Amino acid sequence: MTKKTFFIKLILWIIFTVLFIGAAYGSFFIWKVNEMENKIKINQDKNVSLLDTVKNLALPDHQINLKQSQKNRINILLLGIAGTNKAGKNLTDTLMIVSINTKTNQIAMLSIPRDLYVNIPDANFKSKINTVYQYGLEQSPDDMGKAMEPIKKTVENITSLNMDYWAVMNFDGFWQVVDSIGGINIINKRDIYDSHYPGPNYSYETFQLKKGFHHLDGATALKYARMRHDDPEGDFGRAKRQQQVLQAIKNKLFSTGTLLNVVTMNKLFDALGNNLKTNIRLSEFDNFLELSRKLDTNNITNVVIDAWNNNSLLIVSHIFYKNIRAFVLVPRVGNWSETRELAQNIFSVNKIKKERQEISQENASIIVINKSGKQNVMARINNLLKNNFGYKNVSIVNDRNKNLEEKTVIYDLTNGAKPFTLNELVKKLSAQASYNLGDNYKKIITNIKTDLVVIIGKDLVNRYNMKQDSFEEYNQANK
Repeated sequence: MTKKTFFIKLILWIIFTVLFIGAAYGSFFIWKVNEMENKIKINQDKNVSLLDTVKNLALPDHQINLKQSQKNRINILLLGIAGTNKAGKNLTDTLMIVSINTKTNQIAMLSIPRDLYVNIPDANFKSKINTVYQYGLEQSPDDMGKAMEPIKKTVENITSLNMDYWAVMNFDGFWQVVDSIGGINIINKRDIYDSHYPGPNYSYETFQLKKGFHHLDGATALKYARMRHDDPEGDFGRAKRQQQVLQAIKNKLFSTGTLLNVVTMNKLFDALGNNLKTNIRLSEFDNFLELSRKLDTNNITNVVIDAWNNNSLLIVSHIFYKNIRAFVLVPRVGNWSETRELAQNIFSVNKIKKERQEISQENASIIVINKSGKQNVMARINNLLKNNFGYKNVSIVNDRNKNLEEKTVIYDLTNGAKPFTLNELVKKLSAQASYNLGDNYKKIITNIKTDLVVIIGKDLVNRYNMKQDSFEEYNQANK
C-alpha cells in the first residue's frame, strides 16, 4: 500500500467516523428529546414531526414563533418545589418570573417571596402564595394544566403580566441538572454558617460555605440556593442566590462543551424528563433553543420583591391560624399597583427612577385630612408618605367635623403644576383626582399654603387594617 493510498483511506476513515458519530449523536439527541417530551408534556402536539422540529435548528435565520401575550415579551413562570416523599412536597420554595424581551434580547428575573399574602382565585379565602400551587393540585389532581391555573392567575393579578409559559421543577431535578452539566461556578458574597439547614427525615444539618469563588455540585448548589437562616436578608437574600444559581446553570448549559457532550446531554435529559413539568410544547423546543442563542446573558436584570428597607414594596404583617401567629408579607400601599409597575417596567427600571426624581424636584407640600374614622389608617398613610415615598412637606390637619368620606380624593391646588406627585398619589392610594376643593375644607386649611390636599376616605380602611410588624420580627420567626 502506497503512502498516498494510505492517507486517502485514513482521511476517508476519519470522515466516515465523524459522520457516524454525528449521525449517532443526532439520533441519540432526537430519541432523548422524544423520551423527555413524553414524560413532561402536558398537551400532545398533533401532526408535529420531532425530526422536523430538530432540523429547524440548523436553518439560517430561523423564525422564532412563541407565545407573546405582550408585544416583544415572553413571560415564563418558574416554580421550585420539594417533590414527592419530602416535607411540604408541593409548597413552592421558589417562585420566579423570567421575562425575555425578544426585540432587545434582554433577560429579567423577578422573584416573588413565598410568604406573600394573596387572595386565592375563585375561592373565598386568602393564604400565603407558596400554598397556591398545592391548592391547584388538590382541586385538579389529574389535570396539570388546570392545576396550574390558580397560581398562574394569582401571579398575573399581582404583576398584570400574562404568563405565557410555566415550568415546575423539584429538588431532585435541580441537583441532578447541576450534576449533569458538571457543576456550576458561583461567587459567594459572604461566609455562610447555617446550623439549621433541613436534613432528611425532618432533621437538621449544618451547611457551611466560605466567602469567595466556588465550584458547586448539585447537592451543594441546592443548599446554597435554599439556605436562609444565616442570611441577614432572610428569604429575600435567598431569592437573590436562587437567581444567581439559575444564571450560572444557564451559562454552563449553553456552553459548547455541554451541548456537544453525549454523556452530559443524556444525564441532563433524564433529569429534566423525570423531574420537570411544563406547558412548553415539542413544536416550540427549537424556538426556545434558537432564542437562547441570541439572548444577552451579560446584562441580566435581577429583582427581588422584598420588605426589608424603606424602599421595599412590601411590609411585614401577621395573621392567625387558629392560635398560631404567622408572619406574612403584604403590599405597603395596600394594593398591587407598585408590583405591577415594577413588573411592567422591569426592562426599563430607570423609568421608575426618573419619575421619583421628578417627584423629588416638584417638592410638593401635602396636607392630609383623615375622614376614614380610623386613626391607624391615618398613621399608616403618614408613614407611607414620609418614610416610604420620601415626601418632606407633609402636614396632618384635624377636622372637628365628625362626618366621614366614602372615597379618598387628592385635590390639586396647583392647577396641574405638580403632575408627577399627583399621579403617584392617585395611583398608589387608588384615589380620585380633583381640582375643586370644597368650601368646608378650604376653611380648615385657611392661611396654610399647600399644593395638594389628601382626604382619606373609608375606602382605605380595609386596605390598611393589618398591623405592620418589623422585618427583624419576621426574620427571627423564619430562623
